Amino acid sequence: MTYAAITYRVKPGHEDEIAEIFQGFQRVGSSVLRDEQGNEVGRLLGTAVFIKDDLMVRVIHFEGTLEAVSANMAKHGGVHKLEKQLAPYLVRERDTSSPDKFGAYFRDATMRCISQLSADTRPVEAS
Repeated sequence: MTYAAITYRVKPGHEDEIAEIFQGFQRVGSSVLRDEQGNEVGRLLGTAVFIKDDLMVRVIHFEGTLEAVSANMAKHGGVHKLEKQLAPYLVRERDTSSPDKFGAYFRDATMRCISQLSADTRPVEAS
């Protein structure tokens, strides 16, 4: 299981308006990520969004590849609606109108991961 953090530079002072946008977000019906042929290529396990001043970060917990997550999000109408609502609050305009453009932004805005730790869920061996 992997985590990714996607950054958004936003205009400070609009935290409440941006929070309202995310409160109305509709998740996709299935957490399964599929490729162009319909094959299962991963799962979206969860997301969280954080904001402070001029920085917003979306943390994504998933199985598979970040490319599969990006491709799935690029096809989701709710994501495009959210992107349109966020546009007035972004410091820099970005083009996410096609899957390729969405993917390019997604890659460029991904933070470098320097550590991922998970709890060990295997039973402890008896001594």
